[in-house]
Amino acid sequence: MIFSILEHILTHISFSIVSIVITIHLITLLVNETVTLSDSLEKGMIVTFFCITGLLFTRWIYSGHFPLSDLYESLIFLSWSFYIIHMIPYFQNQKTHLSAITAPSAIFTQGFATSGLLTEMHQSKILVPALQSQWLMMHVSMMVLGYAALLCGSLLSVALLVITFQKNISSFGKIKNLLNESFFLSEIQYITIKSTILQRTSLFSFTNYYRSQLIQQLDHWSYRVISLGFLFLTIGILSGAVWANEAWGSYWNWDPKETWAFITWTIFAIYLHIRTNTNLKGANSAIVASIGFLIIWICYFGVNLLGIGLHSYGSFTLTTI
Repeated sequence: MIFSILEHILTHISFSIVSIVITIHLITLLVNETVTLSDSLEKGMIVTFFCITGLLFTRWIYSGHFPLSDLYESLIFLSWSFYIIHMIPYFQNQKTHLSAITAPSAIFTQGFATSGLLTEMHQSKILVPALQSQWLMMHVSMMVLGYAALLCGSLLSVALLVITFQKNISSFGKIKNLLNESFFLSEIQYITIKSTILQRTSLFSFTNYYRSQLIQQLDHWSYRVISLGFLFLTIGILSGAVWANEAWGSYWNWDPKETWAFITWTIFAIYLHIRTNTNLKGANSAIVASIGFLIIWICYFGVNLLGIGLHSYGSFTLTTI
């Protein structure tokens, strides 16, 4: 009873703090004095991380098994993974745009986990025989960490595509306007309007430079985060194959979950291969990563909704990852 109350308190505290964190992050996008607000955002993320960590440990203690046996626990662990990814560059004193991805992702997953849809799963239950193995911690934790990193990297790629698209549209429109203005210059207004056009061109070049820098940063961090997620996913699939051999007598059964995990691995293997070609970096590789974003959700969540295969133990109310 005490553990249940403690888990309930930590859940609401963490959800409330991350909601405030997102509000602060939105404010930093609207005001100029962002130093204090940005520092508060980071502190809020750290406090929430410890609350989620305490929640997982609490559930681990009173359930007697690693808290990754159902959809509710995996969503909480996924939310915890987003905080881990957020804090790695923070403690390395590197400025990134990950907070714009990790904070909303964390509140989305945690919000869904604590919603009324998964109420029956909030109470821990005895594991089915297939999950009573030491491989549970290794396989499932690696898979969820891989999902979290790949989702963050994919969202950074989506942001890259949006900015690139806006940049191309904006560049075309401004160049067209400048050509029209220069074409219709009169002799009397030549000097004044020419000066105006040069100022606009300079401002355009200045804005274009920082957009290019932002695109490069997004591409860089997307590659780093996806590479980390790909490593976790590979370890998760290999450990899952060993576990499957112990539980079912075969390393690979072409179960729907296994099939989509393999498809996910293939998509991001293609992404990493494309990134080795300098001419295909940026938007080309980002398109592949954006496709991977949808594939991950099908693998992680969509397959379980069908309630079929060796990885589905019961209905939607008791779904494993």
